[in-house]
Amino acid sequence: MLEFVPNFSEGKDRATVDALVAAMTAVEGVKCLGSELDASHHRAVVTLAGPAPAVAEAAFRGAREAMQRIDLRRHKGEHKRMGAMDVCPFVPIAGASMQDAVATAKAVGERIGKELGLPVFLYAEACARESRRKLGDFRNKEFEGLLELVGKDPEFAPDFGPARLHPSAGAVAVGARSFLIAYNVNLNTTDVQVAKDIAKAVREKDGGFAKVQGMGFFLDDKQLAQVSMNLLDFQVTSIRTVFDKIAELAKARGVEVAESELIGLAPAAALDAATAQHIRLPKFVPEEQIVEARLAALGG
Repeated sequence: MLEFVPNFSEGKDRATVDALVAAMTAVEGVKCLGSELDASHHRAVVTLAGPAPAVAEAAFRGAREAMQRIDLRRHKGEHKRMGAMDVCPFVPIAGASMQDAVATAKAVGERIGKELGLPVFLYAEACARESRRKLGDFRNKEFEGLLELVGKDPEFAPDFGPARLHPSAGAVAVGARSFLIAYNVNLNTTDVQVAKDIAKAVREKDGGFAKVQGMGFFLDDKQLAQVSMNLLDFQVTSIRTVFDKIAELAKARGVEVAESELIGLAPAAALDAATAQHIRLPKFVPEEQIVEARLAALGG
């Protein structure tokens, strides 16, 4: 069994995301554990699981459907993006190894490049070059920047597919990784600089917590500033640890935490009811937010 968590550059149109999910779950054995849209980030995160061969087919179908439905020339959101299906990471679960996830990522990436004509960049444990291990080291150029770089700068030569961005669907980052928790903390302030400063203080690259990536955003829909994070290894830095630090830093600036957000799912070992209450998660429904409980509820 593998989990895969494709992120699509569409966070406002539920019908489009539903069509993407339908295309992927049409593959026998693939189950959708959840799909979430974020209008400010203009992004959808879909969590699916199934046997490796089925997951590989579903990921390809998701990329194909996104290519037909999403046009990055008309897309703008808070979150950085390079493609219609922006990223597609594979995560080993239920007895699978990281080698299984890497093999699947490479096979899917090669097929997307060959059959769909989309440039593919391998990242994380599937990376073919160390400069692409971290997604942000190349996706930070975004769709517009990569239009100028791919095909001209050897550093941005894709691992599979043509050496040019697709004019509307961009490129796809395909990878293999351990479980990542997408976790946000919303602050009771409209001052986005507070969130940016706190994000810098807690993220690893600026001397903060190990295995934490973070950025500060302003959420137009909620009129709040947000510290948006990826926790790359919750056993190294837990949700509660990073929440407590953010609350402390915010309080020092005279700002209170409004609430937390879990994007997608988390493992049972990372989040329980007591932690959810402590971090001000508005609702905690294990059958919807915990991987093991969700799989059990779906009969997986």
